[in-house]
Amino acid sequence: MTDEGTTDERATEEPTAAERPARGAVWAAAAWSAGVAALLIALPLVARHRLPDPLATHWNGRHPDGSMSLTASALFPAAFWAVLVLTSVALRRYWAGRSPGAAAATLAAGGVLLTGAQTSIVHANLDRARWQDAAPMGIEVVLILLATGLAGLLAWLAGRRYGGRPERRPVTGAAPLEMPPGERFVWLSRAANPWLQLAAAVFGLVTVAGVVAAASGVAELDWALVVPFAVVSLAALGCSSVRARVTARGLTVGFGPFGRPARHWSPAELESARAERRTAAQAGGWGYRINGLGTTVMLRGGVCLVVRTRRGADFAVSVDDAERGAALLNALIARTRETTG
Repeated sequence: MTDEGTTDERATEEPTAAERPARGAVWAAAAWSAGVAALLIALPLVARHRLPDPLATHWNGRHPDGSMSLTASALFPAAFWAVLVLTSVALRRYWAGRSPGAAAATLAAGGVLLTGAQTSIVHANLDRARWQDAAPMGIEVVLILLATGLAGLLAWLAGRRYGGRPERRPVTGAAPLEMPPGERFVWLSRAANPWLQLAAAVFGLVTVAGVVAAASGVAELDWALVVPFAVVSLAALGCSSVRARVTARGLTVGFGPFGRPARHWSPAELESARAERRTAAQAGGWGYRINGLGTTVMLRGGVCLVVRTRRGADFAVSVDDAERGAALLNALIARTRETTG
């Protein structure tokens, strides 16, 4: 917790557990990288009995003017993807301090672009006797570019929100909390569950694979398969990470990579705040749980920030530095009561 607009000379750059590179994000990126590579190779090979060899891989305007062998068309984009992934990994630390979200945006946009291009190539060549007879390219090029830009933008925004250098935090043994009149303070903390992040990536890849197979013409779209996987992926993504923020306006808890949806309580709506150790068994499992303890956002076992509302309900969230967040909230609650009489 630091005073907005000033620098706390007792602060340190030592990251907390939540600020270290999230294992879940790394595993999710690895799953995404492997999944994209598998799709790039599998698409033409699965449909090889319905494709010419060689097949059209380049168009001059709307008409094909270049080709590759079936094997090369499967391996070349996969090799390009491997180079892109390795480059992103090599530059991750450099980007983290200068452009948080750049690595995520590169992987997201690159994966969508290459997968979309491979899908359109297979679809254009499907059931053609010669590569020169491949279907012309049209609106699909525009759609692929739009999807690429959207994927890159969303990944960049998510990376900026949860990436970058560690926040400056007071070291252990800092002076007790004081809130001089007129001073503004902010407390930020976050947490993530690596297994939920990995599950979101895996279920999302299954969804993408189904859509890509249908878009390429290799298979029909099975909504009974795609929709449940998409719903589970989005639900896991939304519950996989959380960000808590305490300011003079109260407590805001945002969910997922974009901090949306979010819940907010003003100091006037809160009765008290405390730090309390809880386990997943006590909360009823992982994720967003409701039981006799109230509502718990359980992403990792240990100390949670717990607030009690004026209505008597408890809300707990498992984030680092919960003791300091609770201390600030109690100070804000006390100040609000003194102000309102």
